[in-house]
Amino acid sequence: MFAVEVRDHMMIAHSLPREVFGPAQAMHGATFVVDAAFMTEDLDENGLGVDIGLATTVLKDAVRPLNYQNLDELDVFRGKITTTEVLAKYIFDDLRRRIDAGELGPGGKRVCRLKITLHESHVARAWYEAAI
Repeated sequence: MFAVEVRDHMMIAHSLPREVFGPAQAMHGATFVVDAAFMTEDLDENGLGVDIGLATTVLKDAVRPLNYQNLDELDVFRGKITTTEVLAKYIFDDLRRRIDAGELGPGGKRVCRLKITLHESHVARAWYEAAI
């Protein structure tokens, strides 16, 4: 399996209003480093899995609507607890839609698996990974 992995980041505000989250129940900010790994089983005639420039662009486009936002106020997250895992799945779903729409170019047709990792600090991260 081949992979092209690109990185971006986002700064958000949110609360996690359940007792299990302790002090994170209150409104707080977070800066996430976001990695997206686009996996293919083969390469094209140029030796590419996917175009790294297009991969960078589609990740940036997926993260942009969340950056500098209070997630508690976004309709898309209404009634949801915006844990790191939930955010990883949200970005996965958005990237999958973008791949299906052809935004990753011809290489997007080869992508068979996608992994989204959100680093919430230097010691903690969560991800969502699945076949597409």
